[in-house]
Amino acid sequence: MRAIAYTEFGDPSVLTLVEREMPEPVAGQVRIKVGAAGLNPIDFKTRRGAGFVARQIMDSLPWVPGYDVAGVVDAIADPDGRWQVGDRVVGMIGFPLQGGGYAEYCLADENDLCAIPDELDMAHAAAIPLAGLTAWQALFEVGGLREGDKILIHAGAGGVGHFAVQFAKAHGAYVIATASREKHDFLHEIGADETIDYVENSFIECCYGLDFVLDTIGGETGIRSLEVLAPQGVLVTVPTVTADEIIRAAKEAGIRAQGLTVRPDRLQLDEILEWVDTHDVKVDVTGQYALTDAAVAHQHLEEGHVRGKLVLVMDPSMR
Repeated sequence: MRAIAYTEFGDPSVLTLVEREMPEPVAGQVRIKVGAAGLNPIDFKTRRGAGFVARQIMDSLPWVPGYDVAGVVDAIADPDGRWQVGDRVVGMIGFPLQGGGYAEYCLADENDLCAIPDELDMAHAAAIPLAGLTAWQALFEVGGLREGDKILIHAGAGGVGHFAVQFAKAHGAYVIATASREKHDFLHEIGADETIDYVENSFIECCYGLDFVLDTIGGETGIRSLEVLAPQGVLVTVPTVTADEIIRAAKEAGIRAQGLTVRPDRLQLDEILEWVDTHDVKVDVTGQYALTDAAVAHQHLEEGHVRGKLVLVMDPSMR
């Protein structure tokens, strides 16, 4: 089978198309014929050698990246297990150290998978797991978003952000989102009450007394976001590399801030898929690439300013 792997950290050119042996599932696993795989910022950060995952895998390269997959169950280890050959499934697989999604076939823990709704295609299904679960866990588990809260979501049109805007609005929050001006119409379409052009305006001058900030950018943006919170407000920061720095600054200011490490959760993903299936949540896929164009896709994602999600499509004939 074909897969994308890298033998060293570096720029997108290290992503190489390789032939690998077909993986065989063991107890608790299934093999998936992959229809599409989602791309996430952690993919290129790890490829560059940054972050926790890179530190853990550096002595065991080559490595096949990719955590989000949608496809069809192709082989099973347990005939009495949760899934049967032919089932359409989606999930966040191999997180954080196995990966394996950038391939024509991959293995997955059967408990990390959900059935794909009949009307949802592979590309849009593959765009959901990691970003959707990050938004869900940040808002409802870590931050405890409440109905009526006023929330600021940074990079609201991005992968995590566009899910968070919709989840927060559906939960009864008042949603403010930052994005470049050309994305404001899209943000209003998916539920944002207010938008802030971060190029022309300072969010600090536009916001005050907020109940919640979802920081998907980190660093200085996360630290400055503490200024717009009410005393009882909370900031949840997603980028792990600057989380400790932001949490320390929040503690000094007497404000609650927490980091987040996303995890697979089948029940949460099932609920997200139900919202998508009933059209309460829109999945925005703005770029689809062949497996052989993984380096191009990484380059586009790494340049930033991508609206919604990018995906690799392994087999366009699979729906």
